[in-house]
Amino acid sequence: MKNPNPDLLLSPDERAQFEREGYFVVKGALDRALVDDLVPLVTQMDAEGRRLNGAPPQERMNHYDVVGKDPRLLELLDWPATFHKVWGLLGWNIQLYHSHLTVNPCPPEGETLDSHGLKLGWHQDSGQLNGDLETSPRPRISLKIGYFLSDTSEQGRGNFYVLPGSHLEDAFPVTDRKSLPEEAVPLCLDPGDAVFFDRRLWHSGSANYWHAPRLVLFYGYSYRWLRPRDDMEVGHIVQGCEPIRQQLLGQSPTGGRGYTSPTDEDVPLKTWIGTHHPDALGHPQ
Repeated sequence: MKNPNPDLLLSPDERAQFEREGYFVVKGALDRALVDDLVPLVTQMDAEGRRLNGAPPQERMNHYDVVGKDPRLLELLDWPATFHKVWGLLGWNIQLYHSHLTVNPCPPEGETLDSHGLKLGWHQDSGQLNGDLETSPRPRISLKIGYFLSDTSEQGRGNFYVLPGSHLEDAFPVTDRKSLPEEAVPLCLDPGDAVFFDRRLWHSGSANYWHAPRLVLFYGYSYRWLRPRDDMEVGHIVQGCEPIRQQLLGQSPTGGRGYTSPTDEDVPLKTWIGTHHPDALGHPQ
């Protein structure tokens, strides 16, 4: 992993917004050529996944554990424009614990935003973890990056909705999780934009009424002691990866104790940060 342009590191403003609001956006995180390369790939993945699952063509669908499906998806694991911000927020003892493709197809003929609404479903990530942890607010533990491959620059295109600051609130502020709270914000994003968000942030997808499917790749990073949310079927690629990627894909050369009491061999990212950005070893604070 090369030492990045300083502009690609987590900025003080990004850190402040993440702590205050639970998310921030990186404009143009993926260049247009890469987006244009990824769109047919994920479209094919979606079609094959629907065929195998017997899913209707107009149903919103998640395809899980995608990082090992194609070399181009592996490249996003430590993508320079985003990954350096991940360790800037979480530190060096991290892994990829979750990856998925979400597709909101074009709507059935005649469906409009006015006639069928946003179809929101507000939630925090991590499932049962939220019920098992007794502290309040619950700890961060993980974050996600959403790479938007389609145009959601206008509302009604399957926009990602967030409730700023809600990562510090365990409970959703209203009873109906399908409603639209007054403080909710739809993110209007261009192809190639990326959204970083705290797993505790109350967020929701929404219905797509545009003429093209809404395509988003999500990569979730956590501390290495958290059990992965996916099957992480990466055995066919991990041995060919350089050490930092092996760490991110869940490897622990010293065995099980390496996840909870890591040595430098288990976490080469720590050594890399210490060499190139020693002042960052104290982060996150």
